[in-house]
Amino acid sequence: MCGLSAYFSSRSDAGPLDAATAAAFATALASMRHRGPDDTQIRYGDGYALGFNRLAIVDREHSVQPLTYADRWSVVFNGEIYNYQELRAELIRDHGARFTTEGDSEVLAAAFHYWGEAALPRLRGMFAFVAYDHRTGTVHAARDAFGIKPLYVLETADGLWLASEKKALDPFAAPAGGALDTDSLGHYLTFQYVPDPRTLHRHIRRLAPGHRLVWTPGGGVRETRWFRPSLRPLRLQPEVAHQAIQDALRNSVRKHLNADVPVGTFLSSGVDSSAVAALAAEARPGIHAFTCGFAADGYSEIEIAQDTARQLGIPITPTVVSDEQVLAELPRIVQLLDDPVADPSLIPLYFLARTASRQVTVVLSGEGADELFGGYTIYREPLSLATVDKLPPSLKRGLNHLAHVLPEGVRGRSFLERGTTPIEQRYYGNARIFDPEEKARIMRFTAEPHTAITSHLYAETADVDEVASMQYVDLHTWLTGDILVKADRMSMAHSLELRVPFLDQQVYAAAAGLSTELKLPHGTKSTKVALREAMRGIVPESVRDRAKLGFPTPTRLWLRGQIGDWVDYLLSTSQTGHLLDLEYARGLLAEHRAGTADRSRKVWTVAMFCLWHAIHVERTIAVPSPALTPRPLGVPRPIASPAEQVTAAF
Repeated sequence: MCGLSAYFSSRSDAGPLDAATAAAFATALASMRHRGPDDTQIRYGDGYALGFNRLAIVDREHSVQPLTYADRWSVVFNGEIYNYQELRAELIRDHGARFTTEGDSEVLAAAFHYWGEAALPRLRGMFAFVAYDHRTGTVHAARDAFGIKPLYVLETADGLWLASEKKALDPFAAPAGGALDTDSLGHYLTFQYVPDPRTLHRHIRRLAPGHRLVWTPGGGVRETRWFRPSLRPLRLQPEVAHQAIQDALRNSVRKHLNADVPVGTFLSSGVDSSAVAALAAEARPGIHAFTCGFAADGYSEIEIAQDTARQLGIPITPTVVSDEQVLAELPRIVQLLDDPVADPSLIPLYFLARTASRQVTVVLSGEGADELFGGYTIYREPLSLATVDKLPPSLKRGLNHLAHVLPEGVRGRSFLERGTTPIEQRYYGNARIFDPEEKARIMRFTAEPHTAITSHLYAETADVDEVASMQYVDLHTWLTGDILVKADRMSMAHSLELRVPFLDQQVYAAAAGLSTELKLPHGTKSTKVALREAMRGIVPESVRDRAKLGFPTPTRLWLRGQIGDWVDYLLSTSQTGHLLDLEYARGLLAEHRAGTADRSRKVWTVAMFCLWHAIHVERTIAVPSPALTPRPLGVPRPIASPAEQVTAAF
């Protein structure tokens, strides 16, 4: 996996970049060196610059970027195309395409050259790329269907800037503090992340998943959507659906194993990562697994993961994270994210990726299964509220009023309130940190409501049931803004490529037609039942029906110990008082530390914003860049012995 950067002047008659701009471009590219320590290349031309930090995975000695194709295109590409060999053969057969490398980057360039936009749905993989047409001066860029790989965009009077990380665009934008987008901050307080395509910088945005961009000097940016996920049930027999899921996932995992470097797999306690690990072990016996946990009771999946690995016959390396390590690495983690993400599970993921990167260059992981197959417990809510939902509107209004006048804690109050509140108002994602009333209390500014993010998503799913609507909302918000951001940044922090076999065209096709009854059948409390049934005989039975834990993180305990002391100091010294009522936030922390209420998620969300502000705006916390040693492209990372693996983990 790699980091790309690109600049295109708005002047059609632009000459070579001046020395200051060229130097600034090189410095900005260096800020993403962790994404690709194996090679760095910059190409400067009249009115443009293309830069690339490479993590060499396929065709390691060749496929250098930026690459040129057909004496017309200059391309920088971050990602993997898993069906590139099939596409290569088709391009040679149908178009007489010629290739000078054996990798997927040149295949992508050729596919775009011959097929144009029609190439995008044919690319099976994860990608963000920029292609410059030297004949027309047109810039083309695109992002994969689910937003696995990031691409940031900045348009100024000088021209167009694109990069894999926002930090590489910051030097060319207005100062972060003066351009802070308060609407995006308001959404962060709701969702615990900034939803696509926004960022906290009002002039820098992300190209949305499944979108492409076209830009010409003087013509500005045009964006179109080339992929839109659709979860509309088909009349499938359970056995047919289960077999289709199994076949698609098995094929996807095998495709995702292709690499010229060592490949491992993440393994937690749930069915998602276990399914990936089991199918990977089928194709590559002895594949190495990695897991992570905390020393605190109830906050570790290590023992379960070790038992699963034993049953699968694969080695596993555990990582135990201490409070001291969390305190030491938090600034680096937030700096890597570019915008704050208050999901504490990204912390164990950071340390897990660090351990894995010492032994492999690529890991497989289970992201995306919950959104596609109905894996979150909250998805059962519409089923439990069905009796109330069928009541006449007038009666529901009366019950809703009653729910609001009943005292907090009265049994049935929450059920009545949720059952009489429309889905569009009560569900806006998995996190839901501060509700509108709480946001009004803590914010010192006025921001647009959270419905600005979700209302169009509900409009697009008006013809499906509420469960499918909730999945659709999460596919467009939670998955892209939280799950995939932390997966990309925490793995790339350690120059580790993370691949997600569930977010594959064929797996998506197998999931898209599932009915709610197949995913969440009546008479059971289980989730993603179709996936669990598809994995019968593949995943150990001890895991197949286990409830999801999802990297349990002891945030509640942290805030009552030394990390809580640090958070209190952070809140008391933060320069964000003009944006947030920090004394109110400190009051929430005091309540939490006294044990009168669990305020951990709210306090953590505010603290991560204050830490982000201290790093990126106040500049009161400096985060040094780690030293990176490029590896000779012909030398893969060595696999450590089992004894060395255990020593490195603790």
